[in-house]
Amino acid sequence: QVQLVESGGGLVQAGGSLRLSCAASGRTFSTYAMGWFRQAPGKEREFVASISPSGGSTNYADSVKGRFTISRDNAKNTVYLQMNSLKPEDTAVYYCAARRTFTSTLQSDYNYWGQGTQVTVSS
Repeated sequence: QVQLVESGGGLVQAGGSLRLSCAASGRTFSTYAMGWFRQAPGKEREFVASISPSGGSTNYADSVKGRFTISRDNAKNTVYLQMNSLKPEDTAVYYCAARRTFTSTLQSDYNYWGQGTQVTVSS
């Protein structure tokens, strides 16, 4: 069982930056691939970024490529999402998720989810 708690959301102006954190419980964090997803009002939840258990492989949605960076610190059981050059369309609730071993862009592949953190980007 893995419990995930996101933090770092907030209100920021367009062009600004935020760093989201997701703290995981348990001793086996380094065996889990991690993902970030987001859900905007009235829209389906969508993939944002993922990272392999070692951190050696990452994947991004086209909409955030070049602006967002996913990273992890296995010693701290934490995954991060650095978000730069934020746009109003990045406004959403951001969720982190975990699954064993391999990364995926599909939310149905992830077994554990955090409660989400709100990111609001004003124009």
